Amino acid sequence: MTKTEKVNFAINTLNRLYPTIPVPLEHKDPYTLLIAVLLSAQSTDVRVNQITPLLFERADNPYDMVKLTVEEIRGVIKPVGLSPMKSKGIHGLSKILIEKYRGQVPRDIALLEELPSVGHKTASVVVSQAFGIPAFPVDTHIHRLMYRWGFSNGKNVVQTEKDAKRLFPKELWNNLHLQIIWYGRDYSPARGWDLEKDVITRTVGRKKVLDEYYKTKKARK
Repeated sequence: MTKTEKVNFAINTLNRLYPTIPVPLEHKDPYTLLIAVLLSAQSTDVRVNQITPLLFERADNPYDMVKLTVEEIRGVIKPVGLSPMKSKGIHGLSKILIEKYRGQVPRDIALLEELPSVGHKTASVVVSQAFGIPAFPVDTHIHRLMYRWGFSNGKNVVQTEKDAKRLFPKELWNNLHLQIIWYGRDYSPARGWDLEKDVITRTVGRKKVLDEYYKTKKARK
């Protein structure tokens, strides 16, 4: 298969498996999405979805959030981890949104990245999922699968994002990044990976990855 045929096979398979795409983090507007994505760093979406209703019950907009102290925010979000940094970030960015943007979340990745505790991936998720602006946020699942499929060299997430944007049509980015995340969780996880269930890697996968998989499997027998 050519590289183009492999890319098309991956796209078609993902569209067949995920014709409708569930959004991983529960939210109701750009602000609550921004907070949820910030909280998801080094945590699970399941854990974040358990905590955000408790936080948003007290403050689901920047004006109410700044009325809480950093310590009060931390008390609610502690279970998601990294709470000292995240609580300061949430309080700080809420203050900036009020002062600079009349309480609205900016639609520009560069402006979002200027906010406390907001990195490139978080900003990309927000513009993609909240505003429908084409972006390709790369998380651990996408980074792993792009390497397994031979679509990127696995060097770093910056390179993976560049390769994804080069290989996939721009109009598909917003759906594809979510489809790949779900596929990674359901069929191609880092641990407990069963290649028989992973049709994309089995069909288009990097030879080195497939060889290592079968070698490891053989050694276990």
